[in-house]
Amino acid sequence: MRFRRLKDLVASRFMLAATIFSALLVVLIAAGLLQKSSLVLAMKPLTQLLFSSSWHPLSGEFGLYPFIMGTFWVTGVAMLIAIPLCLLVSIYLAEYAPSRTRGVVKPLIDLLAGIPSVVYGLLGVLIIVPFVKNIASFFGSTTNGYNVLSGGIILAIMVFPVIISISEEVIRTVPQGMRETSLALGATRWQATKLVVRRAALPGIIAAIVLGFSRAFGETMAVLMVVGNVAKVPSSVLDPAYPLTALIANNYGEMMSIPLYGSALLLAALVLLVVVFLFSLGARLILIRVERSYGIG
Repeated sequence: MRFRRLKDLVASRFMLAATIFSALLVVLIAAGLLQKSSLVLAMKPLTQLLFSSSWHPLSGEFGLYPFIMGTFWVTGVAMLIAIPLCLLVSIYLAEYAPSRTRGVVKPLIDLLAGIPSVVYGLLGVLIIVPFVKNIASFFGSTTNGYNVLSGGIILAIMVFPVIISISEEVIRTVPQGMRETSLALGATRWQATKLVVRRAALPGIIAAIVLGFSRAFGETMAVLMVVGNVAKVPSSVLDPAYPLTALIANNYGEMMSIPLYGSALLLAALVLLVVVFLFSLGARLILIRVERSYGIG
């Protein structure tokens, strides 16, 4: 008995240490980025760096606003495309699909998560970009296809497996008794899914969307290949953009010899980290409110 208690104590202490180490990694990364970006922060006000649209590194101008807005535009379009499609697919797989269909479709969706981002980028260049160009010209607009919409479509495809897999598993964990009770009270199968199952699974669905957003917000290679990479704030989905991730990937390696330029790029990385953290924190607060209002947990 004493040996078993000792093993439990050692195991719990080890897991606590691993948990603390995992949490500290985020703090250490943020501290490292802050220290490396201190050079440009000492020379330029933070407000000027975040809200200026002037990006002329050789002249000492490092306005990140076009890149921040480009990131939000591409990610926003991706989530607008992905969320409704992913929820419909996950509901179908969890509630309506025969086991044989689910057994075929699920591995294929999971396989999407393992495809390298450069392959998605090539898919975008070869298929999505010409498709967007032709659709835009059909409606009387002129674009070369390298724009926010192309980047959003590629990102949406990339977050499909994350949102679908988690949402489907969450929906399937809703107790079967809740469905049977709803049907016994006269609800149709769709009404039971919409009013009962969706309500019970909502916190998990929100968590899946947050993970999908984080994946989309931090994606680099695929977006870099199709979004146009023009340092200008987009005004529509047919305009090119230049996300923060593409800025860092395109410039950091060859600009390491210029300290101020490298510091500005690391500040861009810090902005990425902070935005993802704030979004995750906000989503967590929303999740807590949803659980309280629905009486879950």
